[in-house]
Amino acid sequence: QVQLVESGGGLVQAGGSLRLSCAASGRTFSNYGMGWFRQAPGKEREFVAAIGWIGSPYYADSVKGRFTISRDNAKNTVYLQMNSLKPEDTAVYYCAAGLGVLGYTSGYDYWGQGTQVTVSS
Repeated sequence: QVQLVESGGGLVQAGGSLRLSCAASGRTFSNYGMGWFRQAPGKEREFVAAIGWIGSPYYADSVKGRFTISRDNAKNTVYLQMNSLKPEDTAVYYCAAGLGVLGYTSGYDYWGQGTQVTVSS
């Protein structure tokens, strides 16, 4: 089992920044690929960013150039730095850990409870 706890969400104006953190406990964190997904009201959960166990990141086109995912295996933590935020980034953001294909929800075995990000215009 892997337990994931997100933090760092909040309310920010358009153009602002937030950094989300996801602290993991349980099984060996460094073995897992880590991802961030988001879900806006009335919409399906969508992929935002992922980072493999060797640290290779990749992003959804909608956030490329604005968001940066990173991981600190010594601290069992993954981060999502979000810059130049837009109102359409408003959603609940979820952290996930998995061993599958990291661009899809099906690639993940463990999920956090989510943290709300609200971007005002």
